[in-house]
Amino acid sequence: MAVVVVTDSSASLPAEHVDELDIVVAPLHVLIGDRAIREGVDPVDIDYAADRVTTSAASPGELRALYEEALVRSGGDGVVAVHLSRQLSGTWEAGRQAVRDMDAADRVRLVDSLGAGLATGLPVLAAARRAQAGAPLDVVYDTAVAASSRARSFILVNRTEQLRRGGRLSSAAAFFGTELVTKPLLHIVEGRLELREKVRTRSKAYAKLVAAAVDAAGEDGAAVAVQHLGAADAAHTVATQLRELIPGIRELLITEFGPTLAVHLGLGAIGVLVVPGGCA
Repeated sequence: MAVVVVTDSSASLPAEHVDELDIVVAPLHVLIGDRAIREGVDPVDIDYAADRVTTSAASPGELRALYEEALVRSGGDGVVAVHLSRQLSGTWEAGRQAVRDMDAADRVRLVDSLGAGLATGLPVLAAARRAQAGAPLDVVYDTAVAASSRARSFILVNRTEQLRRGGRLSSAAAFFGTELVTKPLLHIVEGRLELREKVRTRSKAYAKLVAAAVDAAGEDGAAVAVQHLGAADAAHTVATQLRELIPGIRELLITEFGPTLAVHLGLGAIGVLVVPGGCA
């Protein structure tokens, strides 16, 4: 048996990675009117420009059931659960409550990734690869914590209204997104989403996004992910530039934001997530 790694659906991991590394994924919830949809489980059809959509975390009961299932699957070796930032979601807190109520709480370790999307997903990959190689619980946990602390996230959005309305961004930062000629470039700092700078044009914003990611990657290789919502061409252009500019890039993933993040970021959002040193 081996330690099992658990995450939540906001991590946006490609299905092939989840299957290959035996990762357990807890679905978060998308609320459209009176419908509750489990991300990654139920079909989702959202008009992001028109529908009034909200999101909610998994409940402590849902997470406890998954942690217990993962613990059985591990043969008692243990579980490492890596969730999106507690500053952005109630998922980590729900996980803490779930672990507190478990009989084998000492065999379940909880990690705040300090990020969202593949800024959570890349540390999950690092931990799951270490677990698959036979590492014990403490080593898998330390791997997830270390990768989370190294991860850097940069996000370009068209407007910040949805983020402000959902409480993910301060009203002061949201002000900059109301100027039609300004493109807000955001980043995640200690688990909080903050304004990094305001840029006048989209082309300059892309250049700033790439430059920030290249600077964060360093010179010793990095794992990199590009995420987008309805902006596949731009995402691939950004990914091509990053592959050319980051020395010894170790891994490059391109995916769409899942619904639980997409409803807050809005159409056209582009995110770049970097883990210096990679996720091997």
